Amino acid sequence: MAFARTCSVALVGVEGVVVEVQADLEPGVAAFTLVGLPDKSLTESRDRVRAAVVNSGAEWPQKKLTVGLSPASVPKAGSGFDLAVACAVLGAAERIDPRVLADIVMIGELGLDGRVRPVRGILPAVLAAADAGYEQVVVPECAAAEAALVPGVSVLGVRSLRQLIAVLAEEPVPEEEPDELGRPDPLLAGLRVPGTGAATGMHSLVAQHDSEHDLADVVGQTSARTAVEVAAAGGHHLFLEGPPGAGKTMLAERLPAVLPTLTREESLEVTAVHSVAGLLPPGKPLIDIAPYCAPHHSATMQSLVGGGPGIARPGAVSLAHRGVLFLDEASEFHSQTLDALRQPLESGHVVIARSAGVVRFPARFLMVLAANPCPCGRFSQRDALCECPPSAIRRYQARLSGPLLDRVDLRVEIDPVTRAQLTAPGARGESTATVADRVRAARERTAARLTGTPWRTNSEVPGRELRSRFQAVSGAMDEAERNLERGVLTARGIDRVLRVAWTVADLVGHDRPDATDVALALQLRTGVPRGVPMAIGALT
Repeated sequence: MAFARTCSVALVGVEGVVVEVQADLEPGVAAFTLVGLPDKSLTESRDRVRAAVVNSGAEWPQKKLTVGLSPASVPKAGSGFDLAVACAVLGAAERIDPRVLADIVMIGELGLDGRVRPVRGILPAVLAAADAGYEQVVVPECAAAEAALVPGVSVLGVRSLRQLIAVLAEEPVPEEEPDELGRPDPLLAGLRVPGTGAATGMHSLVAQHDSEHDLADVVGQTSARTAVEVAAAGGHHLFLEGPPGAGKTMLAERLPAVLPTLTREESLEVTAVHSVAGLLPPGKPLIDIAPYCAPHHSATMQSLVGGGPGIARPGAVSLAHRGVLFLDEASEFHSQTLDALRQPLESGHVVIARSAGVVRFPARFLMVLAANPCPCGRFSQRDALCECPPSAIRRYQARLSGPLLDRVDLRVEIDPVTRAQLTAPGARGESTATVADRVRAARERTAARLTGTPWRTNSEVPGRELRSRFQAVSGAMDEAERNLERGVLTARGIDRVLRVAWTVADLVGHDRPDATDVALALQLRTGVPRGVPMAIGALT
């Protein structure tokens, strides 16, 4: 009996489980049996592996072959086990020393010609291997940079099975012919998930600030600009309501550039999600800028929160993790689809249960809702241009449920831009760079205050901690408490007002929120004027 084993990784969501791949050769009729709860694509690896081994110049063993994937209780999906299966078989056939394979984790799909193709989820798979104590990983050559992001792991990138056999057998490594210049790399073909292009709004992985998208382009809208700044500084959810053409989409598109760059830990979290989804941009293994996701209003519940057949895949809420999820024309989304966001908004993650297993994806995002006030878009308390009947206005506004809006910290009504505002000389407001500097300074104050806690932004601090450890100045919350008594605010709402007040205090440099900070927070949540300046610069 000949036996060899090596390791690979099975992904369940963005979490990995190290799988031992065992190969056993016994005398008997030539057959290839694969056991260990494989899915359809993994079962088909028998034919891929056999062809790859033969086309790599190695001899396929003509014996009874059994390949087992342990632990057998963990579902295995995808083609990322091909490389480990091939090497385990060659180890059992004594083409490779089995002792060399025992402590190596191998991840990659094999083509029929023996080339090693990339698979989704390289980063979370290598992270799982490192957590399990493995120090050597073999991955496709084009994914080596992604795998190398994990510290303490030695990464070997190979382009073909023939190269890997030579390395493990300590033989001269053959050269592989490079692809022709100007042609797409065939090893990347099929890596991206279909339907994730420009039309879905999920292609904008990073928000690069450039001269074409600057906050200075937004004319007027002082309240909305202040809300965007506060949202960026504290990670607060934002609802912009106003007529068409008032600048709601412009403000939302410029919000990611105001956010600070991601920390190393946050970058790894975001990159892991996009790696599983197959959305990493070519040539950029690490995403260090806040992602931006803007799905169309026809998006289904599964596309927003995650799902799909078999093992669930991340949805828009996870693709926007540590970034911005912009829901334009929010009132046009299906109400059940929007209400499915209520749990992720509170917990910062989403748990999806399917017959194939339960997966957990991170979903700590900044949500921006934009909507018209009525079907015609012209309803306002200040004029009578709207032609919609009152019943139609009520039905339209009721599409955004009360429990969903109660989780939104900032609600701003945007007025149409007037002729005087549009044509006035010097009408440009503060630039993105100026606002981003204030946001960065506020985030630093928040981080210093929250040192030693599991929270990173004011929006993450629980209400009980706000009322005990992070209290406002004495008497500053009196007006907010009166709003609670009158039913204007809920218990959750008053906690959110205090969170926003802390963010305002961080922006203006106060050690603790005072009555002015709380008044601005109340105005941004209720829309009722409180007699305080709306521009952050006026408060400093």
